[in-house]
Amino acid sequence: MSHALVDRLVTELGYADVSLASHDDFVAMPGMNVLFFPGDTTTVRDATDVAVVLPELVTAFDGQLRPGVVRDVFGDGNALRRRYGFTEYPALVFVRGGDFVGSLTRIRDWSEYLEKIGELLLSAPRRAPGFSIPVVTEIS
Repeated sequence: MSHALVDRLVTELGYADVSLASHDDFVAMPGMNVLFFPGDTTTVRDATDVAVVLPELVTAFDGQLRPGVVRDVFGDGNALRRRYGFTEYPALVFVRGGDFVGSLTRIRDWSEYLEKIGELLLSAPRRAPGFSIPVVTEIS
């Protein structure tokens, strides 16, 4: 379920509407790409709060963040959530040049957003904490 405050990010502010089909192209763009996963706005209390804060963060970081919104919660959004391994909504997932850098979930204090995003802008990519199964090879 979407909400007017989430839809506004795409329809009025021009943020990318990210789906499985457009995801790889979006996150491969140079610079820091931020995927906003609001979750189901009927049950996720903080979803609309982050929808209001995100444009302020984009402004505060003066063009260093390229935002995209994953509005399809149960289809494409669920598949992408598994890829990035977060368990709480809303989530901001940071990807640079196709490589996962980090994520922030739930609503945060403004100062914490500034600190954490500042750190992420300088951080090296790392493996996304998604679901994985260890591979064991038996040698005979």
